[in-house]
Amino acid sequence: MTTIWERTNTALTGLGVPMAANRYLVESGHELPEQYIVYQLISSPPELHADNVEKYRSYRMQVTIWDRNGLANLPDISGSMVAAGFCRGPIRELPYVESTRHYGLAYDFLYLDEE
Repeated sequence: MTTIWERTNTALTGLGVPMAANRYLVESGHELPEQYIVYQLISSPPELHADNVEKYRSYRMQVTIWDRNGLANLPDISGSMVAAGFCRGPIRELPYVESTRHYGLAYDFLYLDEE
């Protein structure tokens, strides 16, 4: 069985952007990349039970891209995730991070999995 993290990682790998699950860590003394992606599971409620067994579960994954050059020319995150079977959810801009000089955009994607 493929986990939701593996499915998300596979969907985003083709973009060629450095990425990590939950938090992007760099070694001491190094800076964050100019552009990077972080993804995390926001929620995962069961959707259907039958005969006391879970049949379907939905996953809400948040994919956030951080970029020092702004948000105008970003890779096609939505296209990659939709091609991997995810449905688009809300998108929201995040506050500018002065300490790292990154702009952020968070995308939510939904995935329905048959258990």
